[in-house]
Amino acid sequence: MNGRSVAKPILVATLVCGTLDILWAALISLWRGREPAAMLRFVASGPFPSATDLGAAGSALGLGVHYASMAIMVALFVVVARSRPTLVDRPWLSGLVYGLVTYVVMNLIVVPLRFPAAWPPSTLSITTQLFSHIVLVGWPIAFISRTYLRPR
Repeated sequence: MNGRSVAKPILVATLVCGTLDILWAALISLWRGREPAAMLRFVASGPFPSATDLGAAGSALGLGVHYASMAIMVALFVVVARSRPTLVDRPWLSGLVYGLVTYVVMNLIVVPLRFPAAWPPSTLSITTQLFSHIVLVGWPIAFISRTYLRPR
């Protein structure tokens, strides 16, 4: 087992991936003519259904929920990668696969369970979500993990 700490890669990858992903979501919201603040309230409404009625506080809560979810996704990869060096040796592949895994978990399991009306997703939703989960989440997690977990 690699003796390197997982705290720093988890923190760095959470901040990087969480920021990239939420900026992408804000851009998609604006492109669809919606306010990013409303999108954040929707994110918060996953675990807190009344968040859509909370205004700025609901939006801040959504941002917190987003980063907490991202921290969980990042921590799972980093902890596994720490004990399986092949994941950090091949970041293009491991990041692609992990991006697909996070897409499946979030968009085919978590979201439909909480928001059944969101099923089935549109082609645009599938495309934008796959881009986000692979390019903005999976690959950065894999490359950041490689940077911090690879033996020197």
